[in-house]
Amino acid sequence: MGQIVDTESAKEFMKESLSKVSMEELSQICAEVETKSRRFQRWLGPQSAEKLSQEDIYKILRNMFSTRRKAQKLLADPGPDYLKKRFSELLYGKERIEERFQNFCDRLGDLPQNLRHDLAGELLHFTFPDQYWLWTRWMWDSKTRTGALPLVITEDYELDDTSSGKTYLNVGRAVAFVHQVGEAAGFQSISHNLFGTDVYLSCVYIVYVYTVLRMRMTQEFNKVMPGLTEFSRRLLGVYKMEE
Repeated sequence: MGQIVDTESAKEFMKESLSKVSMEELSQICAEVETKSRRFQRWLGPQSAEKLSQEDIYKILRNMFSTRRKAQKLLADPGPDYLKKRFSELLYGKERIEERFQNFCDRLGDLPQNLRHDLAGELLHFTFPDQYWLWTRWMWDSKTRTGALPLVITEDYELDDTSSGKTYLNVGRAVAFVHQVGEAAGFQSISHNLFGTDVYLSCVYIVYVYTVLRMRMTQEFNKVMPGLTEFSRRLLGVYKMEE
């Protein structure tokens, strides 16, 4: 595992993050992510997923970074009944997870690919946090080949595969490596659960974004960027959560 994770880079990202925010603040964000997961489990549990109301679906979409501002549009097209059916198939279908992930993305083919990936990844991870992992564009964007994960894993590990479903498995393995090595090497001490690794990876991405913007943008533009804690909350969908 240590050969897949770039441990020194991973440590540097954590060090840089802690120069901007305290460990207590990161732990608080992690607690908020856990709250989000409990809400997803309530909305999308085995007995409730097929009974989702339009209001429930709206709240779910509002609690995701990539769909927060698109919630009303998605409720209009493809519509709440269509979304409810797709959510249920993804979470409770009988196929292997990579097949369910792929089918979900294929059946929402009118939406941008990275939005489909984000939506599927959030639904799976926050409904079944001990079973599935997060995949969002800020963790790995296949189109631009950027994100938090390639910053802390070695170049030898390929995230992309021949389908979205198979790529989801590769992303999951990478997240598992970062999580396990992070605990062993001490760069992920936010929480022992996978939500701590979610928060850590959000910090990695934010530090990267700050660095790029500092080089490319004006000082005035940089001043309006959110601070690390607000930025992390936005990426993880816990900024002004819907209840």
